[in-house]
Amino acid sequence: MKKMGVTLVSLLAATSLAACGTANTTKDAGATSAPTAAATAAPVKTDAKPVKLRIYAQYADEDTKTPYDYAVAELKKEMPNVELELDIQAQDDGQKLKTYAATGNLPDIFGAGLDIIDTFKKSNNILVLDEYVTKFGFKDKMQPSSLNTLVTDDGHTYAFPYAGNEVALLYYNKDLFQQNGVKVPTTYDEMMTAVKTFNAKGITPLSIFAKEKWPCVALYDMFVSRAEPAGVTKLDKGLAKADDAAYKTAAEKLIELVKAGMLPKGATNLNYDQAAALYHEGKAAMFINGQWEIEAATKALGDKAGYMYLPAADAAAYEKGKTAFSGSGGPGGYAVSSNTKDKELAAKVASFMSLKYAEYKFTNRSNPIVATKVDKPIVKQFPPMMEQLSKDIPKMTSTTAFSWGLSNPKFKAALEDATQNLMTGNYTADQFVKDLNKAAVTAK
Repeated sequence: MKKMGVTLVSLLAATSLAACGTANTTKDAGATSAPTAAATAAPVKTDAKPVKLRIYAQYADEDTKTPYDYAVAELKKEMPNVELELDIQAQDDGQKLKTYAATGNLPDIFGAGLDIIDTFKKSNNILVLDEYVTKFGFKDKMQPSSLNTLVTDDGHTYAFPYAGNEVALLYYNKDLFQQNGVKVPTTYDEMMTAVKTFNAKGITPLSIFAKEKWPCVALYDMFVSRAEPAGVTKLDKGLAKADDAAYKTAAEKLIELVKAGMLPKGATNLNYDQAAALYHEGKAAMFINGQWEIEAATKALGDKAGYMYLPAADAAAYEKGKTAFSGSGGPGGYAVSSNTKDKELAAKVASFMSLKYAEYKFTNRSNPIVATKVDKPIVKQFPPMMEQLSKDIPKMTSTTAFSWGLSNPKFKAALEDATQNLMTGNYTADQFVKDLNKAAVTAK
C-alpha cells in the first residue's frame, strides 16, 4: 500500500510540476519565489584551504555534459578552493559504483538512484543527509511538487535531487510512417502490422539499447500499464504476480512482436549511441527512451520526430490508457560517501551541484522536469514535443516507475534480467513467469 501512496504522490507531483514548468516558460523572468543557492550561500572564504573531491557523475552527452560543466563553473565562483575530480559514470546499471563500494574506493560524491541508495544503506556506504537538508535549507529550494524525490520510504534523505518526475516515451519518425503507409499503432494488432510492413521495407521497426537493462524493463512496463496502470511497481511491492493476466499477457505480446522482427538484430548488444543512431538517421521507425531524448530526437529529425500514445489490446483500452504513463520520479541525485573526510563540505558541494545542474537543465536544456526551483530566465524555449508533454502531464492518470526506482534490489535485478531476455526472442512467457515468481519469493 505504501508504494501506491508513493505513486500517487508522484502523479500529483508530475501534475503540479507541469503546470509550474509551463507557466515559467511564458514569463519574462521565468521565476519562482524561492532564492537560489548562490543568493543564500555564505560569503566565499578566499583563504579556505584547497580541497579536491572525487565525483562520480553522468557525463555522456550534451544533456549531461553541459549542465555538469555549468554547475562546476558556478561552484568555482562559489567555492574556489574546491576542485572536483570527475569520474565519468559508466552506462552499466550501477555495477562500477557497486564495485567501488565493495573495494572501499567510493568517490566522495556520486550520482545515485533508489537502487544504489537502498544497496548502500545496507552496507553503510551512503551518508544520511537529513541535517544538511535542514542546515542548507535545501527543502525550501525544491519545487513542492517534487518533494517525493527528496525523501525515501524510511523518512531520510540520501541524495540531493535535481531531476523531477520523468517518463518513458515511445518515439516515432512521422515521415517513415507516412511514406510507407503505416498507421501509427493504437492496438497490438496494428503494432504487428507496422512491424511486418517496416521489416518488408528494410526499416528497423523499433530501436532499443537493450545492452542496458532499464529500457527493457520500460518497454515491458509500457505493455503492462495498458491493462494495469501501476505497471511493474505492483510486482516490486509483492502486490501482484508475474502470472497475473496483465503481466503474463504483456510478456506474450512482446515475445510475439520480437519474433516478428520488431527489434534490430543483436538488440541486447546495442548501447545508446548505436540504438539512437538507427532512429536519428531514419533507419528505425520507433525508439524507446525517457523524455530526456526529446532534444536529441528533435535535433536529429526536426518536426519528423514525435512520440505516440502506447498501443493497447483494443481501441477502448487505448483510449483509456492514453494518460497512463510509464516511469516516474523517485529519490535520487547527488549522494555523499559515508567515508568522505569532510562530510559537511562534501554535502554542501553535492547540494550546490544539484541546484546548479537543475538550473541549467531548466534554462538552457528546455527541460521543465527539474526538482528544484529556478529563478533564472529561460534561455532556450521548449521544443514541440516537450510542449506536448507539458500539456499531457496534467492529464496523467497514473505513473509507474523506472527500474532504478524499484525498491527491492534483488527483485529489480531479476526483473531486469528477465525483461532483457524477452528482447532476444528465445525466452518463453512461461519461463519469464517462473523466473520472476521465483525471484519474488527469494527477494523477500
